[in-house]
Amino acid sequence: MPEIAPTVGLDDMRPVDMIVCGSVAISRRNGVRVGKGAGYSDLEIALLTEVGLVTRDTVIATTVHQSQLFDEELPHADHDFSVDYAITPEEVVACAPDRARPPGIIRENLRPDQLDNITALR
Repeated sequence: MPEIAPTVGLDDMRPVDMIVCGSVAISRRNGVRVGKGAGYSDLEIALLTEVGLVTRDTVIATTVHQSQLFDEELPHADHDFSVDYAITPEEVVACAPDRARPPGIIRENLRPDQLDNITALR
């Protein structure tokens, strides 16, 4: 990619209006999202939040199959974000997150390998 697209620093970016993220499961009840488990989506949004590019006005949506949408609550951690909309082939669900988004990176949750491998966290 470096040959095709230039690297853009955080200072060169504009605020984000909408994020479409991948998800494994979504709670219809409150938009709690379960990802693949590596935490990269949470870190990306936390980093952008910390520098003011993602705000509470930024809409977060996901696309999932109907079978990935659950009526019950799903587990979540303090660094997890919820979605505002879950979009399936059959419906668009407006979720009502019942907790605030994380305020940014929660440093005590970072693993040494993340600090070593993700340049923006250094």
